[in-house]
Amino acid sequence: MHPLSHRQAVLGMLVVTLLWSTAGIVSRHLDSAQAFEVTFWRSFFLALALAGYFIALHGRDSPQLLKQGGKALWISGLMWSVMFTCFMVALTLTTVANVLITMSIAPLLTALLARFMLGHPVALRTWAAIFVAGAGIAWMYGSSISGEGTHLLGTLVALGVPIAGAINWNTLQRAGKSVDLVPALLIGAVISSATALPLAFPFQATQHDVLLLALLGVFQLAVPCTMAVRLTRSLAAPEISLLALLEIIFGIAWAWLGANERPAPEVLTGGALVLTTLALNEAWGMRNRGVR
Repeated sequence: MHPLSHRQAVLGMLVVTLLWSTAGIVSRHLDSAQAFEVTFWRSFFLALALAGYFIALHGRDSPQLLKQGGKALWISGLMWSVMFTCFMVALTLTTVANVLITMSIAPLLTALLARFMLGHPVALRTWAAIFVAGAGIAWMYGSSISGEGTHLLGTLVALGVPIAGAINWNTLQRAGKSVDLVPALLIGAVISSATALPLAFPFQATQHDVLLLALLGVFQLAVPCTMAVRLTRSLAAPEISLLALLEIIFGIAWAWLGANERPAPEVLTGGALVLTTLALNEAWGMRNRGVR
């Protein structure tokens, strides 16, 4: 594969976050599938899609892919499984707002780990963007956070997503361009579905639910996650994590269009702050690199 320019990689991440953002609104249209059943079916169809992709691309050599990545491949696979599982379980326990707020700490965790795992200095503008974007997201959802009952449990489960994500992005970058870690997605999908299966019984999903979860497995996970892994070769880990915050903005738009959930004024204000921060950070970064 030819390396992407920084601008192409940023545009790629915009597509990735747009696809990732569909999980919340689709999950709200499920009929009867419960937490671990939702996780099982989504990860199961993700595994099927990735297995088909590798067979079509590599044929009988596909199993060899699991032997070439070494330790980094299996660490990344484990982290993907944590992210896949925690995200969907959390969505069934608490509001989308609680889950997204918890996920918003991912850039800070990623930047901190990048200093220790990779020895990468974090630009002052990136630190500033991380904190401003986080403040914008907190303002967007501050009035709807709940710390009672299952909401607290859901928020704690959601915490696994940014922690695993920070470890994952830095692991991908530390492995370098010579190692293909896309197979880690398949490992993560298999672990996630296998872990959720015993807890998913008795199955309650309707055919409508299974169809929606199949679409999530392919288009909300398989396609964008494969793209995201490839994009780690062109974008720094903190930058990827920061751009991933756009998933929150796009998620609001999906809810508005697909569920008639009109955002409150503070949501619009906070969203504008996040988008402006990301745009300025990227524009300044491209200027410093001489990107046109």
